[in-house]
Amino acid sequence: MAALTHKMVAAATMSDWDGLEVLESQVAAQVALLRGNEETVVLDAGERQQKLGLIKQMLDDDRQIRDLTMPWMAQLSKLINNTGTERRLAAAYGAV
Repeated sequence: MAALTHKMVAAATMSDWDGLEVLESQVAAQVALLRGNEETVVLDAGERQQKLGLIKQMLDDDRQIRDLTMPWMAQLSKLINNTGTERRLAAAYGAV
């Protein structure tokens, strides 16, 4: 799963939004699989440390992805709002 979140950072860096969406689906599937096995797996101290390190890495990747996607999301939101405003103006005053 950590490898997938790292690939997600790369996809977001390249503005590959379709690729990012595919990777998000793969991560969701991995999360479901891990949750299903979580109660049956017993980790020793070293494995718990390794798990903690991977979780920290994935959280860092998640932060980087958010930092990369938030400007794009804001731009998309602005575009959608402008399109809605244009439609309302056209409806109110007629198309030119």
